[in-house]
Amino acid sequence: MRICSIASGSSGNCIYVGSDATHLLVDVGISGKRTEEGLRELDLSMQDIDGIFITHEHTDHIAGLGVLARKYSVPIFATRGTIAAIKKTASVGEIPEELFQTVYADEKVIVKDIVCNPMRISHDAAEPVAYRISHGKKKVGIVTDLGTYNDYTVECLKEMDALLLEANHDVNMLQVGPYPYYLKQRILGDRGHLSNERAGQLLCDLLHDKLQAVMLGHLSKENNLPELAYESVRVEVTMACKSKEQSGEAFSSIKTSDFPMYVASRSKPSQIIHIA
Repeated sequence: MRICSIASGSSGNCIYVGSDATHLLVDVGISGKRTEEGLRELDLSMQDIDGIFITHEHTDHIAGLGVLARKYSVPIFATRGTIAAIKKTASVGEIPEELFQTVYADEKVIVKDIVCNPMRISHDAAEPVAYRISHGKKKVGIVTDLGTYNDYTVECLKEMDALLLEANHDVNMLQVGPYPYYLKQRILGDRGHLSNERAGQLLCDLLHDKLQAVMLGHLSKENNLPELAYESVRVEVTMACKSKEQSGEAFSSIKTSDFPMYVASRSKPSQIIHIA
């Protein structure tokens, strides 16, 4: 099983997950042309894609959906609320009704030899979800666009072999940056986006001895830097784990130095993570 971020950021998201037999995309928030170019770098084409799983209807997650769906007749998997919102998005254009497949949070979807498990997330969209995707005993979690998390989130993401986790913004950069006040409040709110620090805190709750890789994604172009996201998450995990140790709380002793951590690029495919 392998995962690769073709693009990840506030300007567009597209993630590939697959096995030898099955090839999926999670979101197509970049142009059809860029999606096809990214797949070519993986020695794949859109003809190989068995399904597109959509997290929610915001443009940075569906910009290329209409073009690719019409051209290749690829099944589209999304919640009922997301499908309704996509149909109202004029820029996407008309998509044949028969391509839409409704998914439900906490109900698995099987595509050939891959199982996809949608999970609820807190974001200002119609009916957003994240996805846990498994092939045999190998499991990856793709979790972006969540303003906050809770025990349900942690429970859903336990024992993943790899994670693509949102680290959207640095709080200070956002607060002093050029965004209008209402937009800053939206991003900082419980239905907005996860900051670097909160991403590190969530990651600390998810650490376990078999975690093979973490990719930080959905970075804001205006309110974050790759190096800052990486270091902030690393420091937050270290501090949180040390605090748990001092309080006598049971936790995994694994640290960020024990597994590879990457930052997904907004403009080009990331490293391919092979789940051993």
